[in-house]
Amino acid sequence: MLTAFKHERIEANGVTIHLRHGGSGPPLLLLHGFPQTHVIWHKIADELARHYTLVMPDLRGYGDSSKPPGLPDHSNYSKRAMAQDMLEVMGALGFASFLLCGHDRGGRVAHRLALDHPAAVQKLMLIDIAPTRTMYEHTDQAFATAYYHWFFLIQPAPLPETLIGNSAAFFLHTTLGGWGSQGAGHIDPAAMAEYERCFCTPQAIHAACEDYRAAAAIDLEHDRDHDSRKIACPTHVVWGDQGVIERLFDPLRDWQAKCALPVSGRSLPAGHFIPEQVPQLLLAEMLEFFGADS
Repeated sequence: MLTAFKHERIEANGVTIHLRHGGSGPPLLLLHGFPQTHVIWHKIADELARHYTLVMPDLRGYGDSSKPPGLPDHSNYSKRAMAQDMLEVMGALGFASFLLCGHDRGGRVAHRLALDHPAAVQKLMLIDIAPTRTMYEHTDQAFATAYYHWFFLIQPAPLPETLIGNSAAFFLHTTLGGWGSQGAGHIDPAAMAEYERCFCTPQAIHAACEDYRAAAAIDLEHDRDHDSRKIACPTHVVWGDQGVIERLFDPLRDWQAKCALPVSGRSLPAGHFIPEQVPQLLLAEMLEFFGADS
């Protein structure tokens, strides 16, 4: 999959980041979410590469990137650390500023990157998330039920690691079929095999838990800086009209509270895994927001 793009490993911020890159035009950094890899972009990457120079990394802890043991305060899986990874990757490729799009956990890394490094991010697109702090502060029974994994994965090691590890493929398939996605039929078999290869190891399961432990701890501390500063670049939000974000949050309002400029966006007819459920609709949103020559 994604055979038209070059494989590379780049040392960044104390870890090794695996990525694919290629295409021509302005640089566009694409960040995947949990429990996936850069492969989520495979249905739209070839067309995007006609307009942009794509950079598609595996986040720290995912895919074929480094999976260091979590620190006691989970800081090495903070979105601030993961954003720094991406900034250094882009710098190593020669890009001081770039367009940025993130889905799920990648959207949270993208959010932090835009906030910490405003000169680097020209435009920001976020796929099917509300701000982390907003979501935690509005937790109720409906949210805790729908996003039970937010509260399961943050339990102290090795509880979630052990339970998931007993049937990692079952957990993965169940997750990819959830959150309004109505099953995992939208996942290409080759992509599913790649997700299984990358997720179903003790190191990857631990790293995913650390990602969520950071979100419930140090990331919330970092997110308090929104009390004094906001995202400075144009921001566009898309979300699935069958998912949890549509049902329990108000994405445009929630992101407008975090941004200095007006936020655009709309729902798409999908659940959570938009890049693989409705790739052509997402592609149209990206081309319109980021701008592309015909």
